[in-house]
Amino acid sequence: MPRTYLLTGFPGFLAGRLVPRLLADDDEARIVVLVEPRMVERARTLAPDGVDVQPGDITDPRLGLDDRTYARLAAETVRVFHLAAVYDLAVGAELAERVNVQGTQHILDFCAAAPQLERHHYISTAYVAGQRSGLVLEEDLAEGQAFKNFYESTKFAAEVLVRATMDTIPTTIYRPAIVVGDSQTGETQKFDGPYYLLRSMAGPLGALLQIGRGDASFNVVPVDFVVSAIAAGARDPEAAGHTLHLVDPDPVSSHELARLLAVAYTGHEPKLPLPPGVVDRSLKFAAVRKAFGGTPRQSIVYLNHPVSFDTAQASAVLGRNGLRCPPFGEYVDAMVRFYKAHEDDDAYRPAHER
Repeated sequence: MPRTYLLTGFPGFLAGRLVPRLLADDDEARIVVLVEPRMVERARTLAPDGVDVQPGDITDPRLGLDDRTYARLAAETVRVFHLAAVYDLAVGAELAERVNVQGTQHILDFCAAAPQLERHHYISTAYVAGQRSGLVLEEDLAEGQAFKNFYESTKFAAEVLVRATMDTIPTTIYRPAIVVGDSQTGETQKFDGPYYLLRSMAGPLGALLQIGRGDASFNVVPVDFVVSAIAAGARDPEAAGHTLHLVDPDPVSSHELARLLAVAYTGHEPKLPLPPGVVDRSLKFAAVRKAFGGTPRQSIVYLNHPVSFDTAQASAVLGRNGLRCPPFGEYVDAMVRFYKAHEDDDAYRPAHER
């Protein structure tokens, strides 16, 4: 019987890069990627050798599979990597609940039905912390926090479900910070998150504005680091039962992040301080959003949030595997070079803007 890995979220930003890494780490592995029907043709085009594309639907209790296929896949699967989610900060409540929460429950049901399962690798987010401030520990979850958007609240609810199964399903939870492009090439899939700052700098006034608090960190991590960290956790038996913050342990402030982006993009430092709170309130108006490169209010709030993340467990796993998170200053130039080369390409705009 083959050593089968079931992976969701392919051919998305993280999953598309994780698949070849997993194949390289286990030459006996066969990876089945569960792909929503509208993405099947693209997935088949991008899938490397050793990957089977299985049309499916995590929002269906049987994952969109017939009973025979479900039973066979459950019998063969030794590892599950659940990456599929709606990552849009502006997502509505109903869609976020259906995909992020119900979809996770259906994957947990599959894990429970897989007799050979060695581990479930669940990709959460550091922002299940919601509006908490100060230091957030990796073992923390439900602390009575409020949330900034439905993305955060539903990823929190999904992680609650995952945590409740950890006594019976061997699990590692990964909580990345805000993921940006590759630290070497700058390659990314879409220009959102901190890329809105770059988009706002395109106009003559935007190039002068300094947005960001000096006392609030803005935690970003490059995609290649996140993929390497997940692969390391998958290889490391001591990571089972733990939650890993895949974050920059020494992040730049929001102010410094904006300054570094401005220097890399415009060649000079911004001169006009503009508090994020003022920007947030102004972005209620469509004309202001357009002037700021289409920046949604849901993105700016992250520049104004004084929170930090403990990395004790993640650092132990990364240290055993010779990995470290590169500081933002090491890859900001690569990030901006890629952005400049593609800033007019609509393919990199978030889906709701196309």
